[in-house]
Amino acid sequence: MGDMNAIRIVGVVLIVVGILGLALGSFSFTKETHQAQMGPLTIEVKDKQTVNVPIWAGVASIAVGGALLFFRAKKK
Repeated sequence: MGDMNAIRIVGVVLIVVGILGLALGSFSFTKETHQAQMGPLTIEVKDKQTVNVPIWAGVASIAVGGALLFFRAKKK
């Protein structure tokens, strides 16, 4: 019974991630690439990166999540 709850949770998470991927289309994050310290002076270089989420990945995530929920409900 614990496995079934885990499968259900994974299915719901996949659906939510898929919907967010389709709604947002991309996400950005900041990555620190270089840091130099010379005495009291500190220099940091931060790089902003954007990741585009393909439409097929969002649709596939929703489909797999839905399949997990559907097959779980069918086994009951």
